[in-house]
Amino acid sequence: MATTPAHTIDVAGLRDCGAGPVVTPGDSGWDGARQAWNLAVDQRPAAVAHPRDADDVAAIVRFAGHSGLRVAPQATGHNAGPLGALDSTILLRTSAMGGVEIDPVRRIARVGAGVLWQEVLEQAQAHGLTALAGSAHDVGVAGYSLGGGMGWLARAHGLQCNSLTAVELVTADGELVRADAHTEPDLFWALRGGGGSFGVVTALEFRLYPYATVVGGALAWDWSHAGRVLHRWAQWSAAAPDEITTSARIMQLPPLEVIPEPLRGRQLVMIDGAWCGAPEHADAVLAPLRELAPEIDMFGPMPSVALVQIHGDPPEPVPYVSDHAMLGTLPPEAVDTFVAAAGPGSGSTLLMAELRQLGGALARTPAEHGALPMLEADKVLFGVGMAVDQAMAEASAVDARALTAAMAPWANGRAYMNFAEEATDPARAYGAEAHRRLHAIRAEVDPDGLLHANHPVAQAGLTPPAP
Repeated sequence: MATTPAHTIDVAGLRDCGAGPVVTPGDSGWDGARQAWNLAVDQRPAAVAHPRDADDVAAIVRFAGHSGLRVAPQATGHNAGPLGALDSTILLRTSAMGGVEIDPVRRIARVGAGVLWQEVLEQAQAHGLTALAGSAHDVGVAGYSLGGGMGWLARAHGLQCNSLTAVELVTADGELVRADAHTEPDLFWALRGGGGSFGVVTALEFRLYPYATVVGGALAWDWSHAGRVLHRWAQWSAAAPDEITTSARIMQLPPLEVIPEPLRGRQLVMIDGAWCGAPEHADAVLAPLRELAPEIDMFGPMPSVALVQIHGDPPEPVPYVSDHAMLGTLPPEAVDTFVAAAGPGSGSTLLMAELRQLGGALARTPAEHGALPMLEADKVLFGVGMAVDQAMAEASAVDARALTAAMAPWANGRAYMNFAEEATDPARAYGAEAHRRLHAIRAEVDPDGLLHANHPVAQAGLTPPAP
């Protein structure tokens, strides 16, 4: 589509159209308004709009369409790097669009587009329920759900996108639409894992699960034990019950006060996760890992609201770089390679090198599903390093890519978009048939490419995938 240079935008017109508060370059608060969660990403949109409700969203979308601009919805700014240049794009911040409603009888939550997972879990907890949240409390529900959504209950219940029961959104023509299994079923299919290419979400409804408590936590050893711990974990995880989901990480933690004292400034190998089966069986499931005598053992009963605290993700925005890969297998030689690339003697600068356990419900196609029914891999590999300054950013980028390159013999070429923080071909996340269907739906609902998604299914003008 034709775009309008940033300096010709009718800012007064945008403010007058009922779009909510608008911040533009030069305004007080501009830097805060445009900030991504990853502080290494320098977002420079044409303007930042803060809609208060669905009507505001529709006004912004219609204004953009009439002005030759694009719209990029964003709540927290996670996974912002793949958006690329935003100079002809209105960044649409949904953080003011809150509200959480829990129906404990139907076990359904309805949330506004700007709601974060912590609030959902707190309100669900009051009814003895929980949701398929991820590993961080401050991630937005909308973006996480559209991209798949894999948390500590995933091997038992699958991806969060397939627990969606309805999505309310404004389409590229400025119309408010409700998509569910009976109304706009093709659009509903695309929204469940197909990403943000199909509209600006204003609210979501999704299933909740009857867990007031779980058994969760972490085991930790000095990283000198990385080889034996990770070999045991790889063998154990291949046969573990679906009710447990874990990750294994080599960590090089900085000496910051925000990090708990037993971990601060340490180089560790950690296994963390949660068990949602019968509590009395948790010890037997964890026994093969505890046989290795962890220095720290934090596994125990916890309220389900605490699931988002297990991973210890940063409590506020930080600058970082990362890379990821999907591993089809994790044989012993792959474990050795992983340790050599990120463990003792590697020289790696990475803060974290992680292997996330898949399988279970994540490897099965559920009866009701959208564009991303499951994840075709055995493990997800994720490496992340800090980027406080240019030198650190460059070193971390080199080491993150070196990690995925070392593990390439076991990678299967697929991608998980919520972990892909650089521009990535979304065809890698879907089978050929699903990708063609997504392309066709995008062409129907947004033929001019007004929606600026971080992982766009297709840009306007691209040739559809071959049949």
